Amino acid sequence: MPDTLLGFDFGERRIGVAVGNSIMKIAHPLSTIDTESNDERFHIIAGLIAEWRPAQLVVGLPSHMDGSEHELSRLCRKFANRLHGRFDLPVALVDERLSSVEASLSLNEAGIHGRQQKPMLDQVAAQLILQSYLDHGAMQAPPPPAGAGATRHAEE
Repeated sequence: MPDTLLGFDFGERRIGVAVGNSIMKIAHPLSTIDTESNDERFHIIAGLIAEWRPAQLVVGLPSHMDGSEHELSRLCRKFANRLHGRFDLPVALVDERLSSVEASLSLNEAGIHGRQQKPMLDQVAAQLILQSYLDHGAMQAPPPPAGAGATRHAEE
């Protein structure tokens, strides 16, 4: 049976979510969590985890084009560690440079422009983050040891 993965594009306002599997190596946009309340966010995520039963979680880690730390990187790591702590699932961090730009371009190509993109942009960014992970060897990184939190997977 293929291992299911959930991917997340973390933001302070919204979190995009995507789903994929390790056999087909294809990610699909799933939903956007549109709340700033951590309790609500983790309640929604708990429901998604119960429904999809993923073997692994993937979180995008933003950085600047020169590779330096982005302002949101610390919050993304904290989110990844909370996911690991609450759900006891391995969490991989993936370089997400330009994922939102690529998501917007992809939606433009599909004929979805401007404000019409807002409800879909974050989940398409999550899809691109998860697809990047699947393309670079899904499930090949060992899960973190108990209490180790998130592991890092950067694009080559």
